[in-house]
Amino acid sequence: MNRSRHAPRCAHQLDLVAGVSDGILTALVLGAGHMIAGRTQVTWWLALCVSMAAAISGLFIFDVAHYAELRSELLEAERQLNLTQHGRLVATRLGRAAFIDALMGALVAGGSTFARALMPLSVTVMAPRSAFLSIGAALAALAVLGYLLARTVYGRPLHWMLALVLGGAVLACMGVKMDIA
Repeated sequence: MNRSRHAPRCAHQLDLVAGVSDGILTALVLGAGHMIAGRTQVTWWLALCVSMAAAISGLFIFDVAHYAELRSELLEAERQLNLTQHGRLVATRLGRAAFIDALMGALVAGGSTFARALMPLSVTVMAPRSAFLSIGAALAALAVLGYLLARTVYGRPLHWMLALVLGGAVLACMGVKMDIA
């Protein structure tokens, strides 16, 4: 619940950013081998399955992580208030609000994960002979994300862009080596 105080632009900015980057990076890891190898064509069904798997996994992970974080904030507030019984704040409306906030953030993260995982895979479906085009599109999306993040947090855009693109390239190489999907 601390989050709203620090994020005036968007209540779930972290969830959105994490979901977008998670979606692109998951698609690169899971699909890069398939995109590059070109042994069989990436179908819409495969693109949807990979995107849905990434979204469901991301939704669960983000929900658990955020809920645990919010509950720990309530427990810390109990400690600071010198409440003798632990878990009392969690059992109140604040606890329910934390659960709902975590769920909403997870839905934002899961939805953005799905959309961003589908992006490079759909490029592969539409242009199967241009395998590097889909990886290039994913890396370009990471560069744009890096630029926007840098502007939001007053960082150096080039550094953020390079860091995200380099991370995406490393994961794409790992995806080619692992050849998962």
